[in-house]
Amino acid sequence: MLDFKRLALIFCVFALSQTAYSQLGFSHEIGVIAGPVQFRSDFGSRDDEKTNFGNSGIGIGLVHYINFSYRADCNCYTTDTYFNDHFKLRNEISWNKTKLEHLGRWTQPDRTSDNADRLRGHTGYANNLDIGTQLEFFPLSIRSFQSYGYAIAPYVSLGVHYTFFNPEVITTYDNGTNDVGNIGDPNNFYSIWAPGSVQPLSGSTWSMVTSAGIRYKVGRLSDIVVDLRWQYYFDDWVDGLNHDLVYNKNNDWLLWLNIGYIYYLN
Repeated sequence: MLDFKRLALIFCVFALSQTAYSQLGFSHEIGVIAGPVQFRSDFGSRDDEKTNFGNSGIGIGLVHYINFSYRADCNCYTTDTYFNDHFKLRNEISWNKTKLEHLGRWTQPDRTSDNADRLRGHTGYANNLDIGTQLEFFPLSIRSFQSYGYAIAPYVSLGVHYTFFNPEVITTYDNGTNDVGNIGDPNNFYSIWAPGSVQPLSGSTWSMVTSAGIRYKVGRLSDIVVDLRWQYYFDDWVDGLNHDLVYNKNNDWLLWLNIGYIYYLN
């Protein structure tokens, strides 16, 4: 289960930080995002095209921006500094889920060994809840974009998220001992993996997030955003699998292409 005490603490810190920024008078934006996720994990072979494109899922989220270029308390622009005109702070809570399978050459129909059957029978789900902050940099003027100086505003971002993961593991392999579906029996999984390589336990970890995207202005108080994200987890158990083979060199990570709608509150 997710650590709800820790989740509640993070929400409290988040709420206090937003209250502090509100007192400073900065304006706010809210929005929703959604799009396809590619989850790169220990399922399948690293750099295998079928694995990378086959292990795809969906992500959704709520986003909140602090706009330093405009003051809500006076309906006026802030002091004209480079930071105020080129940076926004993005806060987010999001969720993603991906079905995971062993795809690629080791599970092709011509592979008829017990280990190939074990891999084909082993599936799972990555379930992740994220809370975090990113600093977005806009190379063009935010003020000019808001006043229709141009319709598209590109940006890049960097930040940190705290991730609560709750993976699921499934096996349909029959090892001949009437133990079909027992994920606690290592005989139901790839024999080369060390015992304990499959552990669908809930946990939490920090992750690094970076992205590149564009905003497209569709109204005086609304934008469409398109964002491509790379998120790297500081843990290798996010997918419930952590084997010791040579192609398990990296922690779990994902790519997320999301599209969203942003509304300016003030």
